[in-house]
Amino acid sequence: MPIRKKNIVLKKNEERRIHSGHQWVFSNEIHAVNGAPKSGDIVEIFRHDMKRLGIGFYNPHSLIAVRFLSPDDEEIDFKFFERRVESALALRKKLYPKCAAFRIVHSESDFLPGLIIDKYNEYLSVQTFSAGMDSRLTLICDVLVSIFSPRGIVERNESPLRSLEEIPARKGILRGTVEPTIIELHDLKFRIDLLEGQKTGFFLDQRENRTSLRPFAKDATVLDCFCNEGGFGLYAAHYGSKSVSGVDSSEFAIEKSKVNATLNNLRNISFQCADVFETLSSEIKQNRKYDIVVLDPPSFTKNKKTVATATKGYKELNTNALKIMNSGGVLATASCSHHISEETFLSIINDSAVKAERKIRLLDFGGAAPDHPVLSSMPETKYLKFALIGVE
Repeated sequence: MPIRKKNIVLKKNEERRIHSGHQWVFSNEIHAVNGAPKSGDIVEIFRHDMKRLGIGFYNPHSLIAVRFLSPDDEEIDFKFFERRVESALALRKKLYPKCAAFRIVHSESDFLPGLIIDKYNEYLSVQTFSAGMDSRLTLICDVLVSIFSPRGIVERNESPLRSLEEIPARKGILRGTVEPTIIELHDLKFRIDLLEGQKTGFFLDQRENRTSLRPFAKDATVLDCFCNEGGFGLYAAHYGSKSVSGVDSSEFAIEKSKVNATLNNLRNISFQCADVFETLSSEIKQNRKYDIVVLDPPSFTKNKKTVATATKGYKELNTNALKIMNSGGVLATASCSHHISEETFLSIINDSAVKAERKIRLLDFGGAAPDHPVLSSMPETKYLKFALIGVE
């Protein structure tokens, strides 16, 4: 088999992660770059002894220098993307056979590194986090049109992660037309704005975790912090809570929460636009108590350098939440940063309980919904941690 002109050669023993199934090659693992590949080009990957490992997308500007695509020397063309997307879709059809909203492609976990595709009824929302995927966005859209015949495709490429690959932020309609649409998840309806909603339009990763409140919600008083567009709070109200208060610092999110509450005929819920940290401190001062408190904050850290600061923020949130809980209550708390490990997150919760002088029990612990699968060989794909804590 002839060697591609554009290739990289790894340092000795740096192929071990690729052999284990990891999808990234870091820049400090590379011994040589041959053929002057540009950002987004496909390169062949070799061990130090020139034994071939496969092909991947190259980016000279990123710490993630190569994103692995295939062990075979295949063309990364329409057929390649068609096979990978259809394989990912087959899994989702088994997971959600009667649902029209789910994540179709979850990046490295579906062997399409740097690509996210979400489906909301007849519409698709796409994110590209690698230069290789971004430069092939037109081809990817051609594949999606062929498979799904969507009414519209949008790109939500505003993530700051794109700056690490030196690709610009963008947002807009790529194909067709796009209008707000109503999706249904576990008996509740949500009005989705694909161009203005969070991430790709909505947080689908918490869909299963929101239903975990069902056994505890009846007649409960609930505080849903970082409520976004209503998620956890709406389910608590739907499950019969006495009263639900949702708090978020985004006026857009609060207005969408109100729309979703009306859409589901829920009257035992209210929302306020406020800072969650300040709200919790105020609740402590006023000696207010709740049966359920939900903490679903945005990621507090995008890199390892800020883990200490993020840990401090998570501890403050969980400590103050525990202080306003009734005995026998439940704390539903989450972290969506892969830089915060499961061990660290559980340690944060335990330390918070000690500081709040509360006894706790771990009732359940999980991650993202199954349409956001985890690649077992790649810890970076296991980003969401969700804990259900019994409080005494």
